[in-house]
Amino acid sequence: MFERKYQKIAPVSVFIRRLVVSAGIAILLILFVLFIGIAGYHWIAGLNWVDSLLNASMILGGMGPVNLLTTIGAKVFASLYALFSGLVFIAVMGIVFSPIIHRILHKFHMDDK
Repeated sequence: MFERKYQKIAPVSVFIRRLVVSAGIAILLILFVLFIGIAGYHWIAGLNWVDSLLNASMILGGMGPVNLLTTIGAKVFASLYALFSGLVFIAVMGIVFSPIIHRILHKFHMDDK
């Protein structure tokens, strides 16, 4: 996907396309993980769809749950979803920043030939 160190740095248009593709992949990943949270809160915790969306969004955003969870299953799901969301955050940041970091490092390590 990226050029090698013996290749010239990619033009700005290629770099912009890489940024757009990375952002698209990150958005799809976030939507997929949000769907998992919404479904879990709806079916495991018994919340309605809007409250499920709110709780899943808040945990995925790092804010924490909104509604009080009363069942053990709901509490276990919320804790696992929170841990999973933290890992997804790290993955999304890696996906989004990889073209930027690569371009910076490529400028420093590019062969002069």
